Amino acid sequence: MSQDDAEQVLTYPLLSDSALEPPAEWARLRRGCPVARVKLPSGDEASLLTRYDDVKQVLSDPRFTRQLDADDAARLSDTESGGVFNSEMSRTIPQGGEPHQRWRRMVSKWFTARRMAALRPGIEAMAERLIDDMVESGHSADLKAALGFPLPVWVICDLLGVPDSDRDRFAHWSDALLNLTRYTQAEVDAAQAEFADYMGAHVAAKRAERGDDLLCALMDATGADGYRMSDEELVATGLALLIAGHETTANMIGKMAAMLLSDRSRWERLLADRSLVRSAVEEVLRLDANPGIGMPRYIGEDTEVAGVVLPRGTTVMCSMGSANRDEEVFEGAGEMTLGRTPNVHLAFGAGAHSCLGQALARTELQAVLDVLLRRLPTLELAVTVEDLRPLEGLVVGGLREVPVRW
Repeated sequence: MSQDDAEQVLTYPLLSDSALEPPAEWARLRRGCPVARVKLPSGDEASLLTRYDDVKQVLSDPRFTRQLDADDAARLSDTESGGVFNSEMSRTIPQGGEPHQRWRRMVSKWFTARRMAALRPGIEAMAERLIDDMVESGHSADLKAALGFPLPVWVICDLLGVPDSDRDRFAHWSDALLNLTRYTQAEVDAAQAEFADYMGAHVAAKRAERGDDLLCALMDATGADGYRMSDEELVATGLALLIAGHETTANMIGKMAAMLLSDRSRWERLLADRSLVRSAVEEVLRLDANPGIGMPRYIGEDTEVAGVVLPRGTTVMCSMGSANRDEEVFEGAGEMTLGRTPNVHLAFGAGAHSCLGQALARTELQAVLDVLLRRLPTLELAVTVEDLRPLEGLVVGGLREVPVRW
């Protein structure tokens, strides 16, 4: 690592010249500066990790915590709360150790691959209905608005027993908590309070009249040690799942379509061989060049990573997007190989905090891709790849719109 690389402070998130291509700095940092200094939107400094082994090490090491409200932790945004990572919601759900694992065990019972696979027929039927609406409206659409956003909202609302007719409100609240640059502290606080009030009223209604949904199941669940979730934890869990369950997947559906249609031969190959859908989804997740800011972690003791000692109090940003393009781990790392297997990408993180809903996300993405290939084989981008515009400031990456025609 050169002295210049070690001392340079990069502005983070790193930007790319193209919505579907990675920032040029990723490859340079992986080669020469695996622990880089970056300035966050708040103005605070953090350390950025870009190599696969280092990112996986940190995400799997319990010493690296999500204690982002520590006095010496870097703030992600210029709001005092630091966005979703430092919200009241994130503090209500246990963030580490056995309390977190206990909470996770209770919730994860609902997110097994088998249970999510059972939801697939309903997900496909919903995708069919949304595509029917697209086709009735003409021969072009914004795929993100018409399919990418409403489908995951419908799925997670169904799981939580909340009306998806409130989806526009969820969209605003989620954006306020996930955007690091757009909103003032007062706007973030107001969105958080409104969202919590809404979910609090919903939990109270579920207490009074039970239904066949996740929140009701959690109300009745008892851990091995007799632990039961409080109403506050149920509210925070509902909020967390609603945000994570629609925003990330909604954006990923749009990016998946754009990535596969940006090179027509990819779409044609999937039309010819539908058995590639599962591995294609994994490859899209791996190659996503616009996954958001990555995963922040805080270290409370001096710790060595990639031969560099990180002093206690360091906030670390783990770039899963860069790690997933590490040439030391993936052959042809920068190329899309639709049949790549195995595919050990880190799109869903690693360790004790890996994405709880990854089985659901995979099921949704596979179902949507299957239905699109069947219903709209002539689908193509309605703009050039260069005209695709990334969302800015969002914790989870995405495209503003995905114009398509058929």
